[in-house]
Amino acid sequence: MVVETRTQNALDRFVSKARELFARENDPQERWTKLAPILAELLADPSVLEASGSWPDCVPADGRAENLLFYEDPDYGFAVNGLTKGQARQGVRSRIHDHAHIYTLYGVLDGHENIERYERLDDRSKPDYAEIRLSSDKHVGPGEIDLVGPYEIHTENTVGERTVAVIIRSEKSGGFNQGRYLPETNEYYESLGPRQTLVEMFPPSK
Repeated sequence: MVVETRTQNALDRFVSKARELFARENDPQERWTKLAPILAELLADPSVLEASGSWPDCVPADGRAENLLFYEDPDYGFAVNGLTKGQARQGVRSRIHDHAHIYTLYGVLDGHENIERYERLDDRSKPDYAEIRLSSDKHVGPGEIDLVGPYEIHTENTVGERTVAVIIRSEKSGGFNQGRYLPETNEYYESLGPRQTLVEMFPPSK
C-alpha cells in the first residue's frame, strides 16, 4: 500500500509555530507580540505571494466587509484571513472601526496602503457618541505588520493599487459586533464584522 504524504506548505508551518507559541505563552499581549515575527516569515515566503494572485477580491455587501478564511484553529481559536482589495476598492475609504475584544495582526503581503490610528477623546458616557482624533497615518508596504489590540480604533486605505493582506485574529470575526466611528458627526454605532468566505490559501494545481 502506498501512503501519500503532503509536503508542508507555508501556512502549515505558520500554524505549527503559532500553536507552539500559544501552548507556552498565556499572556495575550506577549502572545500576540511574539506572533508578529512568525507572521513575518509567512509574508516573506514567495509561495504565498504567488498564490495570492489567484485569491478573489473581497467585496463588501449588505453593509459588511468580506474576509477570505484560510484557517481556524480548533484548539486556540485563532483565524488566518486574507483581505484583497482590487480595482473596485480603489479610492473608496474604509470605515473607521475597532475589532471589539479580539487581537489582530495585519500583515501587508502585496501592494501599499495607509494605516490610520485614532485615539478616543470622550469619556464614553453617551451612547451612540464618540469623539476621536487621528493619532498616526503610516504608509505601509509588503512585509509590514500592524498589531491591533482590543478596541483600538483604526482603518486601512488603498492608494491606487491592488493590495493583499494576511490577517491573524485571536477569534474569527463575523459573529459579534464591532465599533464604527464617524468623526465628522461624532457618531458611534456597532455592527457585525466581516463575512467569512472559505478559500484555500494554496489552490490545487490544475
